[in-house]
Amino acid sequence: MIEASLYHSVYLAIVALLTVFVNRFYATAAGRQRVGSVFYNRLAFLIAVLTAIFIGLRPLSGRYFVDMAGYNMVYSSLFGEPMEFDWYTTNILFDNLFMFMASKQIPIQFFFLLMATLNFMCTFFACRKLFPNDSFLAFIVFLAAFSTFSYATNGLKAGTSAALFLLAIAYRDKIAVAILFVLISYGFHHSMQLPAVAFFIVLAIRNPNIYFLVWAGSLLLSILHVTFFQELFAGMTDAQGAGYLNFEMTERWASVIRFRPDFVLYSSIPVIIGYRMVNVHRVRSKMYDFILNMYLLTNSVWMLCMYATFTNRIAYLSWFMYPIVLIYPFLEQKWGVNQYRILRIIVYGHLAFTLFMQFIYY
Repeated sequence: MIEASLYHSVYLAIVALLTVFVNRFYATAAGRQRVGSVFYNRLAFLIAVLTAIFIGLRPLSGRYFVDMAGYNMVYSSLFGEPMEFDWYTTNILFDNLFMFMASKQIPIQFFFLLMATLNFMCTFFACRKLFPNDSFLAFIVFLAAFSTFSYATNGLKAGTSAALFLLAIAYRDKIAVAILFVLISYGFHHSMQLPAVAFFIVLAIRNPNIYFLVWAGSLLLSILHVTFFQELFAGMTDAQGAGYLNFEMTERWASVIRFRPDFVLYSSIPVIIGYRMVNVHRVRSKMYDFILNMYLLTNSVWMLCMYATFTNRIAYLSWFMYPIVLIYPFLEQKWGVNQYRILRIIVYGHLAFTLFMQFIYY
């Protein structure tokens, strides 16, 4: 068994090798066609299954996977206890599933395995739906994302609900199915209320340039340290959400509650690419506009709330879409002779950022 202290490093090493393996196919059109074959789609499915097992059966360590200790403590207190469905709990689906499994004396390792399976399999099927000919690449790019590992191990409730929401985005063309996944995602974690509201706003208002202006305006307000909207949103959410948004400049949080240029730089890459695609290369489709607008709107809300105590958790409400919005325009249609070369650079840069943050920045 791999030690908990090495888990993240081993995960990234495997993902790095997979990235190099799949990205090399995009050097030629024939290579891209080959990696889109049935064999490689099945291989991507197998990788999703193995990743779920690898993450789901990780060592029970509160030191390296912080939330595991809390889940284990609560699970132990509920183990074997009678359970009735609680309609008033904060996360109605997740909390009741958690209590049910504990009441049936199912070992907690199976609970973590179930969450990892939902996370990675939902994401795989979302990639399969959005990128039928490039699902292998899309899934590996998701694995290489900056937040994927941490939200599959530490913030697993948010990570699982986000994976369910990716299915809602993928099935945007079948609105009844999409709404069902929006509701299931919200049932797993209440923070999905922001993407859920954004989902319906973007269905109604479709012009990407409106959202570019909203994003730019939100960035300006964040630079000017305007916290009006953060306080407004705190009054509109529940007690736990308000706890994330309200802040006190104590010594403990002094290094956290600040303008985050690193987060802004990371968040801006899909925005810059999206602006060029929409306004220079004229890459337009209902799905790309929808994904891009969703990202722009949810990321704008994060920038308005950048001075919150747990700003990374708010940022994740847009970042879980990051891999999809990053690569989608390069695979949507033909717009330039160098688009696959640029795509390969972006895929490697995406991985390099994650490796830099893990091994150097932190």
